[in-house]
Amino acid sequence: MLEMDGVSKHYGRLRVAGDVSLAVQAGEALGIIGPNGAGKTTIFNLIAGTVAPDSGRILFDGEDVSALPARARCHRGIARSFQIPHPFAGMSTYENVLVGAAFGRRRTERDSAAKAVEVLELTGLRRKANVLAGQLTLLERKRLEMARALASEPRLLLLDEIAGGLTEPECRELVAAIAEVRRAGVAILWIEHVVHALLAVVDRIAVIDAGRKIAEGEPHAVMASRAVAEIYMGAEAAHG
Repeated sequence: MLEMDGVSKHYGRLRVAGDVSLAVQAGEALGIIGPNGAGKTTIFNLIAGTVAPDSGRILFDGEDVSALPARARCHRGIARSFQIPHPFAGMSTYENVLVGAAFGRRRTERDSAAKAVEVLELTGLRRKANVLAGQLTLLERKRLEMARALASEPRLLLLDEIAGGLTEPECRELVAAIAEVRRAGVAILWIEHVVHALLAVVDRIAVIDAGRKIAEGEPHAVMASRAVAEIYMGAEAAHG
């Protein structure tokens, strides 16, 4: 479904993505981990269309979307959440999701309303439908980020550190909601520092460091690898 083929991005002499290649299949969940400043969110910005690559290609369903703006990619089925939730605080939860449904896929008002209700149910927010978004808890705002993206009816959902800042019970609730999204057939690309949350959902993990992909594969094997240990714990000496 999605293919990043040798994608690079620089700001002056600073390399934020270097020759990155990733692929996500339909219905698959791929996790991305790496230290702060590794370039993970830049990869999302490149996929979503808010940043243009300097080289390489981004393909979605075989179409080269590298030069398309974010809005056009959303209409094709790519949606994202953001690490820090920024809902329309003075609008209700339902109205926030309605915005995603109406503008993400250019639906009629009637179709948008039906989709908004469906997504509120899927993400566990239906009982909060009439609550102002500014009054939601952090967990509920994180769910709303995901719900607003899902309302655009994506085939690929980009989740950016959506578990950060949550308590352990809240994290379990969020993981359950993401698992429901997967069962609905949506492919997921998920950046996360809360690794146990990733391990509960994803099929593969890719590791990004200094703008480059350094490892990729089965989640538990990747987490046990020397490369990951060196990045997170400076464990080179411990491995001999």
